[in-house]
Amino acid sequence: MSTFNFSELTPDLILDAIESVGVMVESGLLALNSYENRVYQFIGQDNKRYVAKFYRPQRWSEDQLNEEHSFSLELAEHEVPVVAPMVINGESLHLYKGYHFAIFPSLGGRQFEVDNLEQLEWMGRFIGRIHQVAKTRLFIHRPTINTQDYLVKSVAELHGSQLIPSGLHEPFFTILEQVVALTTKRYHTTDIMRLHGDCHPGNILWRDGPTFVDLDDCRNGPAVQDLWMMLSGDNQSQSLQMSTIVDAYEEFCDFNPSQLSLIEPLRAMRMVHYMAWLSRRWQDPAFPQAFAWFAEPRYWEQQILALKEQLSALQEAELRI
Repeated sequence: MSTFNFSELTPDLILDAIESVGVMVESGLLALNSYENRVYQFIGQDNKRYVAKFYRPQRWSEDQLNEEHSFSLELAEHEVPVVAPMVINGESLHLYKGYHFAIFPSLGGRQFEVDNLEQLEWMGRFIGRIHQVAKTRLFIHRPTINTQDYLVKSVAELHGSQLIPSGLHEPFFTILEQVVALTTKRYHTTDIMRLHGDCHPGNILWRDGPTFVDLDDCRNGPAVQDLWMMLSGDNQSQSLQMSTIVDAYEEFCDFNPSQLSLIEPLRAMRMVHYMAWLSRRWQDPAFPQAFAWFAEPRYWEQQILALKEQLSALQEAELRI
């Protein structure tokens, strides 16, 4: 498929794709909140709810998608609560008219409470269980978190963006380059493993405990990447939260405390990568509709302030537990 979008993914094609693997759709398709991929909930012939996920063309190779699925299924085999793709006719990844897709069971739940220490303890314990399995080997085809992809390429994409107001170019790129330079200097690690990769509250369902969803961004990287996005509040609050998470985590997996110094560099990398991602996807009609504020001057003014705050955070002492 020559396009990088979903221009040919019609409702009829979606239904035909699902039914091509022997799953009959009894209800209409309900589009779920997803922008990188296209995700639809439906009721099957057995009156159970399912989710069909169509992967964005050309984003991941077939080997990379299969590696994600294998990781999910491996975790499920070890009784880690993840929503893994269903294996149908011996396969979890399917291809129909140029689109890779997978079928998942549909599970309900609520978002966990980031300021709830009891729930954070649960999270630490279950991420420890994920990493206990994950550390046995590395991904072969999936990427590793690195400054070249997250910073250098992202900055190049932002330089080519037409969305940044010309009057803000100089202040924006001046502070951006300072953040990138300091982050590059501070982000160094050889202690890596397979990760969920995007373990933020929106990817966790709370059902008498956590259930992990969406391993679409799984990759190799430092363990702390799967921990820091659950922190909130001021430094004192984050210190207590991280202590709670790590104590529970270490019931299943050792944590290297030197990785605490990577939290702010990882936060900076996520900030820059996110802006570049939105710019890169702007030609997808779903993005201007969902992220209209991205093209407004006020957003870029706010990002200048946010980058200044992040530069200050990078210069402060690391979080202590």
